Amino acid sequence: MQLPRLVDAALDRLVVPGYSRLGYAARRAGWRTLPSGCLAGRTILVTGAAGGLGAATARGLVGLGARVELVVRDQARGERTAAALREAHPGAAVEVAECDVSSLADVRRYAAEVRDREAAVHGLVHNAGVMPPERTETAEGHELALATHVLGPFLLTRELRPALRAGASPTAPARVVFVSSGGMYTASLPTDDPEFRVGTYSGGAAYARTKRMQVVLAELLADDLAGDGVVVHSMHPGWADTPGVAGSMPGFRRVTGPLLRTDDQGADTAVWLQAAAEPGHSTGVFWHDRAPRPTHYLPRGAETPQARAALWTLCVDATAGSAR
Repeated sequence: MQLPRLVDAALDRLVVPGYSRLGYAARRAGWRTLPSGCLAGRTILVTGAAGGLGAATARGLVGLGARVELVVRDQARGERTAAALREAHPGAAVEVAECDVSSLADVRRYAAEVRDREAAVHGLVHNAGVMPPERTETAEGHELALATHVLGPFLLTRELRPALRAGASPTAPARVVFVSSGGMYTASLPTDDPEFRVGTYSGGAAYARTKRMQVVLAELLADDLAGDGVVVHSMHPGWADTPGVAGSMPGFRRVTGPLLRTDDQGADTAVWLQAAAEPGHSTGVFWHDRAPRPTHYLPRGAETPQARAALWTLCVDATAGSAR
């Protein structure tokens, strides 16, 4: 039985009930089971897939019949994850590709390889994430969280545009999903200092800021790719017990441990967005637990057209020379 809308919305407004395993348990009772094999014949790329939510997303996609490519920084870790997936799903089509999403040069290289070897790509999940303990710049001079969460995914999406276009059909659009965070509600869109050069740097703040940017970027890319038969969505997984949380937020994990979701529960909506019919009929939506969610709880928090344009310009300028 599906939760009444007001009850469902109240769970998220109260945060703990909605983001924890309690919210997942309450909502899943009303969900339809995704048909077995519903992703057969579809090729989906998942970044940051060596562990945590990325590996769980790959596991869910493989379980539905998709051919999945694990896009990882560490080839050896990726191969171990792939081996585990093949063991759990004999005959599963799982490949591993090395790419550091924070490196624009590496993204260009990887995207070129994909275009050369794949006739079509049907799905892309931007899951790779970082929470730097101190301000760090990439070799190209970009703050690490910005490069990993925003610039790299923007470039990869646009570089793969021909493959995504080829993977789209009138009845089955190609799908791009950004794995954001509920922490984005605590941040506004940073337009004056997107590289976080001013003030005291905080990894948590950098994470929240760039996760807010992901949600807005998903909306902008949704408009940009609409004519190609590609839908773009963002989502947040709630509070999941992942290696990233354990390593970057040990205090939070100690306090909330019994309430944290499993990685499969956290990844559920990302898998659903690639497989279910409903999100194929919309684009530019922010989701949590298989339902659209507001991107702001206060009307005055909405981004201005100028701020949204500034984010697009930042991404275009930083990745100039490669977008297709």
